[in-house]
Amino acid sequence: MNVTKNVKFEKEANEDKGSTSQAMATEDPQDITKIALTLAKDAITAAVKSAEEAENPVKNIDWITHGEFTEEKGRQQVEEFVLNWEYQGRWEHYTEFLRKEDVLHSFCYIYCVRWSIPTARRPIAQITASVYFTIKVNKNKPLDTPIDVSYVFEGHSLVHRPGEIRFREKWLRDIIEAKYVLMNPNIFQFNSIGIFQNILGDF
Repeated sequence: MNVTKNVKFEKEANEDKGSTSQAMATEDPQDITKIALTLAKDAITAAVKSAEEAENPVKNIDWITHGEFTEEKGRQQVEEFVLNWEYQGRWEHYTEFLRKEDVLHSFCYIYCVRWSIPTARRPIAQITASVYFTIKVNKNKPLDTPIDVSYVFEGHSLVHRPGEIRFREKWLRDIIEAKYVLMNPNIFQFNSIGIFQNILGDF
């Protein structure tokens, strides 16, 4: 009886191995190659990104403490921070204080950095791109604790924090282009470079 069971078990096991082998045999070698190439490409991209960040780390500044903070010092620090961003020289910007909000255990100071590209035809650009900074001063934190800073780009909900992500000039361009399209609904050049060239030409 045990012999019969063992024979039956071995037969089923061999059948399972056979089906697995057949499944592996029917795998398309091209699919396997594609997967391997994708994995290798992702690994190389990650390694290159890591090396670039090591050589050129995300820039930040030494933010002041709660005890050192004033409305004007906050504006100066925001200005100092954005000067670390990498962008072409044709961009101009200015930083202004907007308002102070009393939120539970903190005061939130809101600042706006407006960006534009003035030209000879239009020294005062009609279209701007704004970045809103919030400096949070906690009423209960020690005076030697650094202030909490965050910022968002106009029309976006993603909250950024200094030193965590590298600035991209394209983010400002996208805002400018979107506003330009809204002001010129008949425009049919949806190529990003084409629109931006039109903006520079018109302005």
